[in-house]
Amino acid sequence: MRSLLMSGSIPPGTRLTEADLTRMFDVSRSTMRSALARLTQEGYVTSEVNRGVRTRSFSVEEAADILEARETLESALAGKAAERATPDEIEGMRRTLQDMEEAKARGDQASYSRGNRSFHQQVKQAAHQATLARAYDTLLYPLVMRQYRNLSAQHPRSGSLEEHQAIFLAILTRNPDAAVAAMRHHVGSARRALLLDKSPEPPVS
Repeated sequence: MRSLLMSGSIPPGTRLTEADLTRMFDVSRSTMRSALARLTQEGYVTSEVNRGVRTRSFSVEEAADILEARETLESALAGKAAERATPDEIEGMRRTLQDMEEAKARGDQASYSRGNRSFHQQVKQAAHQATLARAYDTLLYPLVMRQYRNLSAQHPRSGSLEEHQAIFLAILTRNPDAAVAAMRHHVGSARRALLLDKSPEPPVS
């Protein structure tokens, strides 16, 4: 259920019914009720009297706070990755970047996006910093990106691949300061490409 929500496939403000979810996941109502209670505590969904459970919708202020936290945490992870990444981890990042470059060349947006997500996960893992990684994993930025993305904009965003390559180069050359700066620039550029001046999408009945 958490993975489904984080995928962004359910629009913000969508009402979630126990009956539909129990059928989808083939579990009992009591199990689904417990799962929804936990997801409410973790901030993935909201629960209101007479309105039921809905997927989370973020105000502009909430979205900006989450994206700012992501910028800080992921930059720190990149710096640690420059210090601690193993040769195998660096090679894995290299292969991912090659896949992303090939996907961009053939106009395969889905493959590029998968590579993008993989690269960021690889950087996180290569940091070998469990406390930072746990804090990063609690951020709901994929939901924010889903809500505020600019559907009319070019994808991948202009400069995206080059930004990933700069992060990789800093990690490869064991330059923590450059890795922090490159990741901060990349995440900040992605944030600025979002439509954070628009109102949140209305709830879906």
